[in-house]
Amino acid sequence: MKFFVVSDIHGDSYWAQRAVDTFVSEGADRLVLLGDILYHGPRNDLPENYNPKKVIEIFNGYADRILAVRGNCEAEVDQMVLKFPCMADYAYIVSGETVFFATHGHIYNEQTLQAYISKGTVVLSGHTHVTVDEVRNGIRYMNPGSPSIPKEGSKPSYIVIDDGQAVLKEFT
Repeated sequence: MKFFVVSDIHGDSYWAQRAVDTFVSEGADRLVLLGDILYHGPRNDLPENYNPKKVIEIFNGYADRILAVRGNCEAEVDQMVLKFPCMADYAYIVSGETVFFATHGHIYNEQTLQAYISKGTVVLSGHTHVTVDEVRNGIRYMNPGSPSIPKEGSKPSYIVIDDGQAVLKEFT
């Protein structure tokens, strides 16, 4: 099974559509959303194409193929309008021989996960809006950043997981 991973859309309909279009063109089976789907949050500027109702429509069209975790901007009202579960703090994905721990990053992150995550695991998280692909203490940390509100010079990116291998890619 092939997974397409993106995070921190923050209600930007342009990037929601780009994510879905790229998910389809990559031939992925599941779209993994690492939180902060609809709301931009009080610390961020409003994304250029902020239209949460359109984002709802876009992602609900793929509800049966989405695996989502809760970001710090998700609320119960988001679950009322999204047709896929989005309130779990984390999810495990197994691909090939690799275990992936998918979370937003505001609760479970490098500092809080040390006691829970074994070497060889890949941690997928968002939250910081900064792309990361690093191995520390035998654990690989991957963050696709935020396509709608990238920070610290990050480019709009996503992750593809196929047969246990994960690759960070930039949107083209």
